[in-house]
Amino acid sequence: MEHRIKVDETHLIHASQLDVPPRLLLGPGPSNVDARVLQALAMPEIGHLDPRFIELMNEIQELLRYVWQTDNTMTIPMSGTGSAAMEATLANSVEPGDIVLVGVNGYFGERLCDMASRYGADVRRIEKAWGEVFSLEEIADALKMHRPAILGLIHGETSTGAMQPMEGIGKLCREFNALLLLDTVTSLGGAPVFLDHWHVDLAYSGSQKCISCPPGIAPFTMSKRAVEKLKRRKTKVASWYLDVNLVAKYWGSERTYHHTAPINMNYALREALRIIAEEGLEDRWERHRANAERLYEGLQELGIECHVAKEYRLPSLTTALVPDGIDSKAVSSYLLRKFNIEIAAGLGQLAGKVWRIGLMGFNSRRENVKLLLSALSEALEAAG
Repeated sequence: MEHRIKVDETHLIHASQLDVPPRLLLGPGPSNVDARVLQALAMPEIGHLDPRFIELMNEIQELLRYVWQTDNTMTIPMSGTGSAAMEATLANSVEPGDIVLVGVNGYFGERLCDMASRYGADVRRIEKAWGEVFSLEEIADALKMHRPAILGLIHGETSTGAMQPMEGIGKLCREFNALLLLDTVTSLGGAPVFLDHWHVDLAYSGSQKCISCPPGIAPFTMSKRAVEKLKRRKTKVASWYLDVNLVAKYWGSERTYHHTAPINMNYALREALRIIAEEGLEDRWERHRANAERLYEGLQELGIECHVAKEYRLPSLTTALVPDGIDSKAVSSYLLRKFNIEIAAGLGQLAGKVWRIGLMGFNSRRENVKLLLSALSEALEAAG
């Protein structure tokens, strides 16, 4: 006992009760969630090999396949945030020396490059200005030049609000014998995503954006082509935790222990996905599109332009250009302080130049658009 650390236990015991302000989260994520998801999160824990939990696992996999529009057998939620699922796509598909071609038109394209390099990839880049997208011709030329093992693209670039058109890209990748890797973190559940039709081989997402589940669990999927490449590896997957060879034994028919799954996060994800299925994908996509249009019109009335050309805007996230002479941080701080509304500043090249406004999942609502525009008008007036 003489080695016991001295701590003021009285202070610890009387620490104030947790008090979290009721924010309206209209930034790039996380988003607010339906009360049903919070109720699911609070359900009693059961074991991660309990027969009932195994039933839930099967249901989650089917719901993820529906939302992604894929028949991929290897479709699971990774225990971790979206960045864990992002890294899992590269950890399992990249071997040292593999050429990985990445479309870089924002912050998360840069992150793909960084992650791929850590697994020994020969990283090549095709670049566009932040907020622009790649044409089919540009991608075809890059595939012909680099002959990559993997092409990585960001479908919904969270840093810019741009949505990459996908028609024809997967077929090109098949012609050049490349796997197509797609980031759907900010698009899944809020914009049309058709993995099988687009011939996507590797994809990942996050739970906290258009799916409207708390962060901490991340959808991940691999096509048969990607699984075959994994099986042909000559080297071990460098990450034990993200090794699909091992994780699949838990999420597959064997149900062999790999790690203790986040039980309650799986409850929450299942309920969030059920809500999407109840609404229906087409209706959900249309809701996001309609509310994005309302936001564009309201911003224009306030004299605020959007950074991305209209035909390439992500319906779940809008980058609004900060007017000349306005302090972007002062406006976002005013919204948070006076209205409990969170919007976010720009990242990287767009820092201080844009606000990132998210209308994601549960938060993509007409009343939220109206409230934000009214509050933003007052904040702009206060900022001069």
